[in-house]
Amino acid sequence: MSQHGLHEAPRRELLPGVTRRAAVLVVGVLLLQLGFVLSYVGAFHSPTPRDVPLAVVAPAGAPAGTADSLVAQLDGLPGGPVDATAYDTEDAARQALGDRDVDGVLLVGSGTEDALLVAGAEGGAVTSALEQVLTQVEGAQQRTLTTTDTIPAGDGDARGLSAFYLAVGWVVGGYLVASIIGISAGSRPLTRGRGATRLGALGVYSLVSGLGGAIVAGPVLGALDGGHPLALTAFGALLVFAVGAFTMALQVWTGLVGIGLAIVLFVILGNPSAGGAYPAPLLPPFWSAIGPWLPPGAGTGAVRGIVYFSGAGVAQACWVLAAYAVVGVLATLVGSGRVTAAEPEPVETVDVRV
Repeated sequence: MSQHGLHEAPRRELLPGVTRRAAVLVVGVLLLQLGFVLSYVGAFHSPTPRDVPLAVVAPAGAPAGTADSLVAQLDGLPGGPVDATAYDTEDAARQALGDRDVDGVLLVGSGTEDALLVAGAEGGAVTSALEQVLTQVEGAQQRTLTTTDTIPAGDGDARGLSAFYLAVGWVVGGYLVASIIGISAGSRPLTRGRGATRLGALGVYSLVSGLGGAIVAGPVLGALDGGHPLALTAFGALLVFAVGAFTMALQVWTGLVGIGLAIVLFVILGNPSAGGAYPAPLLPPFWSAIGPWLPPGAGTGAVRGIVYFSGAGVAQACWVLAAYAVVGVLATLVGSGRVTAAEPEPVETVDVRV
C-alpha cells in the first residue's frame, strides 16, 4: 500500500479527452469567429456614402441665396450621400477642409466648370465617392468637374492607409502584452502593489512600442515621414498603454474571458469601424457611430491629424484614450488582491495498491 499526497479532483469530461472547460473555450472561439465575420462583412460589404460633409462656395458676384439653393439641391439627392454647408469664401472652405470639418469643397464656377477640392490624406475612398456623386450631378446639369487633392497622402502612404495600420499595430501590441502578462502571471494580481508593478511595466513597454512604431513607419519605411516623430511616439505610447491597461482590467475582473472581451472590443468592433479602408461616411451607421470612441478609430484619426492636418482632431482622440487608460488603471488597482469565492479545495486521496 502506498499513499500519495494531494491529488487534483478528476476532471469532468463530456467526451474522452474533452473537458467541459475545453468545450466552453471552443464555443467561445466559435462565437468570436462568427462575430469577426459579421462585423467585417457587415461594415465592408456595401460601402455607401452617407452625409459626407461638403462645403459649397458660390461664384463671386452670384445672386444672394445661390449657395443655399445649391446646398438644398445637394442635400436632396436620393440616399443622402452628402451633407452640404454653404461657405461665404473659398478661404473659409479650405480652412474647414484643413480642420477636418468637411471632406470636400465644391467651388461653383461662373461658367460651366466647377472644382472639387479634397483631402486624400483622409482616405482615398471618400475622394472617390465624392467624385462619383458630384460627377453625376454635374453631368445632369451639363457641367464639368475638376478634382484637386489639396492635402494629399505622402508618396509612401498609398491611399492614406498607413495611419490605420500603424494604429492597429499599436492596439494589437497593447492587448497582446496585457494578455501575455495575465496568462503567465495570473489574471488577477495578488496585491495592489503587484498590480501597480504590472501597470508600470506596461508603461515602459508602451514608450518603447510608441517609439518603435514611429521609427518604423517614419524613417525606416518612409510611409509617414512627416517630421513628427516625437508627437507620434507620445501618441503611440498613450494608445498602447490605454489598450493594455483596459485589457488588464478586463482580465482582473473576468479572468480568461477578459482576453475575449478585448478582442471583441478592439478587433471585432474596433478595426472595421476605424476608418481605414473605408472612412466613417462610407460605413453603415452603427460602425460609423462607434468608430471614434474605440481605440483603433481614435488612433487612426489622430495619426492622420498629426501627420497631415496640423493636429486637427488629435485632442479628442487623446481624451478618448485617456478615459480608457484611467478606467483601466483604476479597475486594475481596485481588483488586484480582490477576494473571490473560494475555489474547490484539493481532495486528499489514498491510492491503495495490492
